[in-house]
Amino acid sequence: MTALPFTKMQAQGNDFIVLNGLTSTLPELTTAWVRRITERRYGIGCDQLLVLEQSDSADAAMRIFNNDGSKAANCGNGLRCVGQLLMQLLGKEMVSIALGDRIVYAETTINGICVDMGAATVTGSTESHVDIDIGNLHRVFFEATEAFPSDRNVEIVTGQIASHVYIDIIERGAGRTLACGSGACATAAAIWSAEGEVRPLTIEMPGGTVTVSGCPKNIKLEGPVTQTFSGVFTL
Repeated sequence: MTALPFTKMQAQGNDFIVLNGLTSTLPELTTAWVRRITERRYGIGCDQLLVLEQSDSADAAMRIFNNDGSKAANCGNGLRCVGQLLMQLLGKEMVSIALGDRIVYAETTINGICVDMGAATVTGSTESHVDIDIGNLHRVFFEATEAFPSDRNVEIVTGQIASHVYIDIIERGAGRTLACGSGACATAAAIWSAEGEVRPLTIEMPGGTVTVSGCPKNIKLEGPVTQTFSGVFTL
């Protein structure tokens, strides 16, 4: 049997298993294996599995798997968790992380970890929702009057008081989660589009709050993260 080191991290209750392929040899990441390690009763348990790998263009590349074994293209809270881990491992004040369609940058702030997420693009809208592409796809509902799509993450705005926004989340491939970083960014981008004004927003999710600032061409996600424990998983 082989012992695979892992790190468990969370951001606003959105939890992750991080596998460091920079320092460890990883197994074949089949759908069955991902489901095994991410299952909460027989495995370690998490919303998403994050895999660090070598990159020619950044400090590391990150692959993302939902706990049903499907792949995801972006994960804002996961990037903040991995950003903290990489800064500790590499002794840097800022690190770069390569995703499939973009390179993002993470740094430590007085409020936790901030990630420059890149662009958040409005791809469509109705009176009840706005569609956002931030590397992965989101539909932000202002009124839940339509069936929720299954091909993207869903955020439902349940209230807004000035710059404080409350949302619920249904993530594609993971179901209801306590938080979603890219979803918080998508929510901010949708509100900016609907209001015609760009301003920092506090996004409160069931697991906690983050701040989204910047602009649609370079959106920033900031908030605390925690390394909960580390261990080894027997293959």
